[in-house]
Amino acid sequence: MRARSLTIALALCAACSDGKSAKSTPAGDSLTERQRDSILAQSRIPGASGVGKAMQAADSTSARVRATDSVSP
Repeated sequence: MRARSLTIALALCAACSDGKSAKSTPAGDSLTERQRDSILAQSRIPGASGVGKAMQAADSTSARVRATDSVSP
C-alpha cells in the first residue's frame, strides 16, 4: 500500500512538472555561452585560463575540420 502511494505521488509530480531543466537560462540573459566563457577565461579565477585554452583548442579543431571539408578531390 505504501509503495503504491509513493508511485502515485511520483507520477503526479512528474505529470505536473513543466519539463524545463534547472540549467535553463534566465529570460534576461543576453550573453551566449561563448561570450560567457570568454569573460570567464579573462578573469582571475583559478582555473579560468583552462577555459581559454579549451576554447582555443576547440577553435583550432573546428578550423582544421573546415579546412579538411573544403579540400576538393
